Amino acid sequence: MRTAVSAFALVAAAFMLMLESPMALAQADTAVVWILVVKEHGVSSPTLVQPYLDRFVAIAAEQNGWADAKGQYYNNRSAAEAFIQAHQPHYGIFSLPAFVALRAKYKLEVIGQVAVSLAGGRQYYLISKSAADLAGCKGKTVASDHTDDMRFIERVVGDGSFTLADFTLVQTQRPLQTTKKAINGKAVCALIDDAQFEELPHLEGAGGLRTVWKSAELPPMVVTAFPAAPEAERQRFQEHLSELCDNEGQSACAEVGIVSLKAASATDYAAVVAAYGK
Repeated sequence: MRTAVSAFALVAAAFMLMLESPMALAQADTAVVWILVVKEHGVSSPTLVQPYLDRFVAIAAEQNGWADAKGQYYNNRSAAEAFIQAHQPHYGIFSLPAFVALRAKYKLEVIGQVAVSLAGGRQYYLISKSAADLAGCKGKTVASDHTDDMRFIERVVGDGSFTLADFTLVQTQRPLQTTKKAINGKAVCALIDDAQFEELPHLEGAGGLRTVWKSAELPPMVVTAFPAAPEAERQRFQEHLSELCDNEGQSACAEVGIVSLKAASATDYAAVVAAYGK
């Protein structure tokens, strides 16, 4: 009798461990409609952004009839990937470098686009006090906080105009740090994005900086559906994207800096996807 009870207890314990395994937890988590936001090089910390994202997701849930919806913000690609694997989100909002890098791996489907004020990433510039053109930056020190994805910078941003090997890179960690390197002469040139460029008139000592090269304008952050999103749910969400910032959603969108939100398709991002390559 004692042997039978012990065997039963072992089976029960093994069953409970199985239920608590990552796979089982991930399966249970699919009942939640997760919206993942990944904005690399974002100036705000996840802690500051999260409350505003929560409010935005609550409005999306009410509009789409989701019983349980949650949002998660990351400014780090590796942390975002760990989240994807653990929680199987239904939707994602990605800055462009993260989207093209993760698109194929996670089978991301474009369903919309969102323009966010001061988010950056729409256009890139090489600025300098001494160089006259792009050639004047080659072989010289170039400061940037955008060179962590070499493939994106060379293929999408540079579009063949340069490779990072053409420069002596000065890697920086923060947007303002990059610009100050150029202002103080610690780098001959600096590679910045449109958000940093718009701040130049407000920075002391930036008056002598000039644009020596700029990229083509790139599409805004992309709204995607993951394979976990059911087809009917995905279609409804896409159809109502443009309405998310109407009425009570207007203030929530303003709080997170959303200028426009609308439906889109893979065609809108085909050029950057092709440039980035497989």
